[in-house]
Amino acid sequence: MRLSVIIPVYNERATIGQVIDTVLSLPISTEVIVVDDGSTDGTREWLQGQQREGLIILYHERNRGKGAAIRTGIHSATGDAVVIQDADLEYDPQDLPGMLALMDQPDVQVVYGSRILSQSKMSYLRFYLGGRLVTWFTNILFRSKITDEPTCYKLFRRELIQSIPLRGDGFEFCPEVTAHILRRKIKIHEIPIRYYPRTMEQGKKIRWWDGVIALWTLLRIRVQRRTDGCQVSGSDAE
Repeated sequence: MRLSVIIPVYNERATIGQVIDTVLSLPISTEVIVVDDGSTDGTREWLQGQQREGLIILYHERNRGKGAAIRTGIHSATGDAVVIQDADLEYDPQDLPGMLALMDQPDVQVVYGSRILSQSKMSYLRFYLGGRLVTWFTNILFRSKITDEPTCYKLFRRELIQSIPLRGDGFEFCPEVTAHILRRKIKIHEIPIRYYPRTMEQGKKIRWWDGVIALWTLLRIRVQRRTDGCQVSGSDAE
């Protein structure tokens, strides 16, 4: 099974090279799609010099948000499965083969990597509690039993993720895609993953208000009329 690894990147010059190297060295067939979301710290210039087998680099001319970058990557994916990989070093790509292995079961369509199941280190207490709140709210709204909704590591069969009408431009990608999956009554499988949180000084970008947006996104999709069956919007690459 071939895996498309989508890496949205904005100003991560210090880590993007190591992340790409690690993903491309995995013992699985991978297609790495890096979407530069208008970086201004040298990331873009470094990417422009990269030509490697299995590496696709797309560009946004201006910063539009993580969700917009992910949509661009999803539109271009050709693998059997698609996963999101952050451009920093908080998540270890060595966990991806284990997640992909679950896809050998025909009934498995979605796999999340759970930091809670592995009892990984937390970042800031407020972010940990916020993540638990978003997860609890998700389970209440959709009668699900997941443990880590805000996790970056979300793995989907490609046909499924490309059929979801994603529209969020920012960090709300996570609750948006989760809500659509659960509305379709699709089971989200989870396995433990490693997590190495970084600080604000090291470049962590999420903020407290993203948690508020996440809660609103979950509620909005839960009560809206069904639009399932719509395709993900066209390429957002500029």
